[in-house]
Amino acid sequence: MTEALKILKTGGVIAHATETCYGLACDLTSPQAVEKLFAIKERPADQPVSALFSSVDEAKKYVKWNDEAEELARKHLPGPLTLILPLRNDAPDRIFPCPLSIVHYPFASLGIRISSHPLAQSLVSTFGKPISTTSANVHGKPNPYSAEEIRSQFRNAKVQPDLILDSGVLPPVPPSTVINLTEEKRGDVLRKGMIE
Repeated sequence: MTEALKILKTGGVIAHATETCYGLACDLTSPQAVEKLFAIKERPADQPVSALFSSVDEAKKYVKWNDEAEELARKHLPGPLTLILPLRNDAPDRIFPCPLSIVHYPFASLGIRISSHPLAQSLVSTFGKPISTTSANVHGKPNPYSAEEIRSQFRNAKVQPDLILDSGVLPPVPPSTVINLTEEKRGDVLRKGMIE
């Protein structure tokens, strides 16, 4: 854990287990770390990643909460649910869900997660700032459920995760359910996952 936190603090990217699959974490308040994350995943720059928070109260400091978010959070968080909400103008830190070189700040909305996995929860709580939460795969390839699958996907990649925290083989489960709660798309289910 100490090494993982050091890597996050210095702009690196780590792979770790979540309640769905293995994910990639970086400091979402660092544009350089986000650039590296997108390079590792070979992810299109206009496809934002979500933010992992230690609690709903922490997430509320960054996004504009509403009644639907409160109800869904009460039922399903912590857990495999991503809520997309408008970003607050008075958030404690700037968040960069996309590379700044391509999509310019300020961003309008943010996907938020609160993980039920103890390692993911410990990472974000100890780090003290929002970290990225996105599957630890090369864009377009299958979600990884083991450290070996991650190593296999990135074996020949030019840019690789700085550290893989091996939690063994995870059970293959669907990704998080993604619900858009911004004003213009309130209630749209963008991805059906474990939560119906």
